[in-house]
Amino acid sequence: MAPMSAKPRTPSKSASSPITLAIDIGGSHLKMMLLDPAGKPVSDRLRVETPETPTPKAVLAALRTLAKPLPHFDRISAGFPGVVKKGVTWLSVNLHPDWIGFPLQDQLTRLWKRPARVTNDAAVQGYGAIRGHGVELTLTVGTGLGSALFTDGRLCPGLELGHHPWRKHTYEDYLGRRGLDKYGEKKWNQRLQEAIEQTRKLFNWDHLYIGGGNTKKIDFTLPEHTTIVPNETGLLGGVALWREWK
Repeated sequence: MAPMSAKPRTPSKSASSPITLAIDIGGSHLKMMLLDPAGKPVSDRLRVETPETPTPKAVLAALRTLAKPLPHFDRISAGFPGVVKKGVTWLSVNLHPDWIGFPLQDQLTRLWKRPARVTNDAAVQGYGAIRGHGVELTLTVGTGLGSALFTDGRLCPGLELGHHPWRKHTYEDYLGRRGLDKYGEKKWNQRLQEAIEQTRKLFNWDHLYIGGGNTKKIDFTLPEHTTIVPNETGLLGGVALWREWK
């Protein structure tokens, strides 16, 4: 695994509890950061490469090692790249088959003896980006294609646009890393433009947010009411899992 991206800084003395350990599980990297009750960072973002064979056991071991330098936290929020229902992961085509039916939320609680909440990674990113007005859509272009839809700040759970049939394959086949490698950046950008227009017609969104590591490869002018959000957003939305879910 690659080394940590930064040494964590000690949380500010003004930071009050509860402190949230925000985790972003990705097909390429695992990331984490501590957040204060308002969702503001109180540590640097730490990152390592996702294990080459990303089984639940390997990923949890890597997360435990990554968190060792961090000080105390009170609870855990995690974004997972796939379908999550009641804290159980049911599908993740970009990780490993062993994630099917895996009780990730319970396992994170057991690992750190702290309460945990888990949902789709694009949903966490969306919570960190949205303004809470109208219909807002989040897309993440990385190893796969993540998606989350919100209406007036409320998540519409279960959306997996990446696996929906589009053209001859699926959105993810064209816009995920496989599509980028197969078709090249020029064609990938053309397909992304088409997909943005398709989602606008499908969801009639008021604002679209695009995140993920491959946003740096976008070379066209984005349409009105479309914003690129930084990778850090996939962690900053973690506090919302405790605010929105009663």
